[in-house]
Amino acid sequence: MLEVMELPTPEAGPGQVRVRVKAAGAQPYDTAVRAGWLPPGIGDELPRIPGNEFAGVVDQSDTIPIGTEVLGFTQLGGYAEYVVVGADQVAPKPAGLAWEIAGGLTAGVQTAEIALDTIGLKEGETLLIHGAAGSVGHAAVQIARRRGARVIGTGRPDNHDFLRELGAIPVEYGEGLRERLAPLGRIDAVVDGAGGQALDLSVELVADPARIVTLVDHGRAAQLGVMTTQGVRTAERLGRYARLVADGEFTFHVRRAYPLERAADAHREIETGHGRGKIVITVA
Repeated sequence: MLEVMELPTPEAGPGQVRVRVKAAGAQPYDTAVRAGWLPPGIGDELPRIPGNEFAGVVDQSDTIPIGTEVLGFTQLGGYAEYVVVGADQVAPKPAGLAWEIAGGLTAGVQTAEIALDTIGLKEGETLLIHGAAGSVGHAAVQIARRRGARVIGTGRPDNHDFLRELGAIPVEYGEGLRERLAPLGRIDAVVDGAGGQALDLSVELVADPARIVTLVDHGRAAQLGVMTTQGVRTAERLGRYARLVADGEFTFHVRRAYPLERAADAHREIETGHGRGKIVITVA
């Protein structure tokens, strides 16, 4: 259950920053928190505020000037007017970057780069991405292409032109996928954003299951011998991609922005499992 509540304003301690939030990304991680899942290291105290990525303006800190526009990450707390995090969990927001994009950037680009590092993608290899038009998927397409890989991306037909623009070879997902992939040659590695039958097929197509990383089917990863993302988010990485997006060198698509009071509607859309790009919550 999601409910808008009035809570005490948090205070920043030494080495922390308090950010007046402008926008926060929404993602399956948040819907899992709403359903009762606890991220590692988080206690079961209530109320529990979802949101692990945000953008806004620093209004309390002993390390970063007040008024600095930043984007950042946390475990919980992004769906709020104020969030407190360590100063090492924020990066400067480029002036030309829209708040909605800044608020939703972290999960997409950081997860994508960590995933590609996990499977050791190399120049000249062919990468298959299941769910290539999604938030992480469309970031992974571009990062892989920047690394010199050939990318095949599964998605609905209405997303195929979008995927082509990003440099991927689009393929419709669902029944008959194996046959549609066959003419495209060997697949060296997979980023799985779909799970289920798509992951099963990936294990059959790729010689080494350790070259497959699943973003969604964590419960079967060990059984199948595939990877889950191994790595930590960093402000350096976030700032690097924020600059690329602001400079027009990287695309990050925001599908829809919901006001905070409609966060439940945002979760309903996420749980459909379909859609291009990112959903964002606007806070101020």
